[in-house]
Amino acid sequence: MNETNPKYTNALAQEKSPYLLQHAHNPVNWMPWSEEAFKKAADEDKPVFLSIGYSTCHWCHVMEHESFENEEIAQMMNDTFVCVKVDREERPDIDHVYMAVTQMMTGHGGWPMTVVMTPDKKPFFAGTYFPPRARFGRSGMFELIPKIAEVWKTQRKKISESAEEITSHLKKTMDGVSAGMALGEESLKSAFDVLSKNFDGERGGFGQKPKFPTPHVFLFLLRYWKRSGDITAIAMVEKTLQEMRRGGIYDHIGFGFHRYSTDRNWLLPHFEKMLYDQAMLALSYIELYQATHNEDYAQTAREIFTYVLRDMTSPDGGFYSAEDADSEGEEGKFYVWTEAELREILGDSDAEFLKEVFATQPDGNFTEEATGHKTGANILHLAETLEANAIKLNLNKDDLKAKIEELRKELFFKRNKRIHPYKDDKILTDWNGLMMVAFARGARVLGNEEYAVAAQKSFEFIKANLFKNGRLLHRFRDGEATIGGNVDDYAFLIWGLLELYGTTFDIEFLKTAIELNLTMLEHFWDEDTGGLFFTAKDAETLLVRKKEIYDGAVPSGNSVAMLNLLKLAKITGNAELLKKAEQINQAFSPQISRSPSAYTQFLVALDFAVGPSSEIVVVGKETETQEFLKELNKMYLPNAVTLLKTENSGIEEIAEFTKNQMAIAGKASVYICENYACNQPVSSVQEMMELLG
Repeated sequence: MNETNPKYTNALAQEKSPYLLQHAHNPVNWMPWSEEAFKKAADEDKPVFLSIGYSTCHWCHVMEHESFENEEIAQMMNDTFVCVKVDREERPDIDHVYMAVTQMMTGHGGWPMTVVMTPDKKPFFAGTYFPPRARFGRSGMFELIPKIAEVWKTQRKKISESAEEITSHLKKTMDGVSAGMALGEESLKSAFDVLSKNFDGERGGFGQKPKFPTPHVFLFLLRYWKRSGDITAIAMVEKTLQEMRRGGIYDHIGFGFHRYSTDRNWLLPHFEKMLYDQAMLALSYIELYQATHNEDYAQTAREIFTYVLRDMTSPDGGFYSAEDADSEGEEGKFYVWTEAELREILGDSDAEFLKEVFATQPDGNFTEEATGHKTGANILHLAETLEANAIKLNLNKDDLKAKIEELRKELFFKRNKRIHPYKDDKILTDWNGLMMVAFARGARVLGNEEYAVAAQKSFEFIKANLFKNGRLLHRFRDGEATIGGNVDDYAFLIWGLLELYGTTFDIEFLKTAIELNLTMLEHFWDEDTGGLFFTAKDAETLLVRKKEIYDGAVPSGNSVAMLNLLKLAKITGNAELLKKAEQINQAFSPQISRSPSAYTQFLVALDFAVGPSSEIVVVGKETETQEFLKELNKMYLPNAVTLLKTENSGIEEIAEFTKNQMAIAGKASVYICENYACNQPVSSVQEMMELLG
């Protein structure tokens, strides 16, 4: 990562984005994405060099250090291009469009993303990372820049035709998607079959390497197990989450998950930590805990929450975005240990114990991805289960855990004195929404009020700072809130509010969710073919107005919105919301039907839509209803909506069907409706559990 160099300062110095500020002292004359930049390109008759990345991206740092800090390359760039930097987390709308371009032109994508375009924003060249000079068949900046300069100078007509063709093809790809038949249960089975075939039965996860967590896959598989009774589905989730928790992808000293594993065994991670991974993985472990009642899964969720509350929460309650992989210019340096260090800190006996449990090696187990060479450092990981370690060390499991915790605290104290990785402290509405979901769910399932407070404080922060004239803004940093909210901001925040209602039963959360949902439909809904555009109708005009359904590192806004619509329809009885959910299903069915396993958050919503799904209304005095709610929170009921009706709950004004639901004979009672048919109310926990199966 570039250190401040007073010799150079470019236009990015005025920005708030941590990623842009990292490049503010490059010798490249970077500009932020702006009409000013494109006007400059037109006036100077130069192509635009667009570079997109994010602050905790390892290869973004590498390309910056190798090329953007190189004065000779920078001079070539300044002479040839108007250079524009974009933070993909700050401007996901721009990132989505040009990622589609890059994938279309090269067959793959990633960050850093490099796109060269005309002054009217039409691309004619794309790629990802480029080294300074050609390497292993990959073009280098010293060769690439003169080639583009020459083509721009001598083959302008060809460039214009190519840019028009690429833009036209992109628009056809976006506009040419017509709605199809609504998908049903067969798509759930099809996705399960594909995931089963790709499952790594020995190490967990899907495919070989690299391995990404993709938590919405786990959420889908748990629902498929619940639906079908096929234990293979839950076994895949258990195996993967166990292997991940034991692997180097998990931070055994400070908690939380790294971004992904570069190897098959979950040992060698890319060390950055993203807020959305913590949120979605915590949710996965909580749901697995509900399904199995295995306390180990609950403990992992608690540890993730410990990390987020300690390291990723602002004093005002908003959640920060990410922590970098690098510190002191080296990836993973903050997290790894030599055996000599461990002996010095712990003493010979405890270092030997740690070696047995966490599989350290004298020459290290951390192999550099780029060179394949061992670094001499160790990534702590559990090569064997705790049970196997307990037998090997002749300890019972509880004593083993206690010893590990004692040493963990000692190493955490020492590690905390190291130079920490860079923290991206911008606060994003959409990712905060996901973290609200996890904390709210964690509060009610794990019985920890602190988690509910964290979720509420996040929402209060967003309400105070990122609401403007009834609309959402996307990013807050350094006292500034800006950038119009995208569909993910609305969908994820609505999801968080629904979960907060389900935890606190504060009707205001439900009312706000309903209001935001109406605003989202007003500004993002596609009246022609259904579904939600990524950007609002009054947002900046880009090459295309994209609709996203692919569930990648984070779920798509359309997938989450579909589930929100289904739940809100259940609560309010508003059939129009149900119709909108069905239209999302139809809008994307042609592409989803080709590969359902790539859309597992959508399948979570589809599973709810296909049913059976339930409305559970708990009625009575607040103190008397707690026993019912406590029992409901223990159960894995993914397709149930729970409402609480007490004297002052106010739920009747939103869910009119609850008006006539009364406590029977003065006792707290539970009404359970499933698939549009209601059972007689019951007044005991045992009867409720029998009705719910």
